[in-house]
Amino acid sequence: MFPTNPAQLKKMMKQMGIDIEEVPAVEVIIRTKSEEYVFKNPSVTKMSARGVETFQITGSYELVEKIEISEEDVELIAEQAGVSKEEARKALEEAKGDLAEALMKLQEK
Repeated sequence: MFPTNPAQLKKMMKQMGIDIEEVPAVEVIIRTKSEEYVFKNPSVTKMSARGVETFQITGSYELVEKIEISEEDVELIAEQAGVSKEEARKALEEAKGDLAEALMKLQEK
């Protein structure tokens, strides 16, 4: 049975060649093809054993869906609204790829 005292557990793991350290993370993002898991103020632990590093992340997260925006759409919105490509891309991302909504938001400014 493992000890329940954190100090004893850490000492035992050190004897087994496992090094544990806390990583002072502010944010962790895990990206997949279709979404992102965004952890704000997570607790991150790094474990090293026999040359292999493993990270454990705990905390609450927000699931953000990724939207594919084509370069053609960015160029079209930039041209129609008379803004930079960066501004057009940002507006398209905020509008979740909806061309009309992005154009209307940019024209309101």
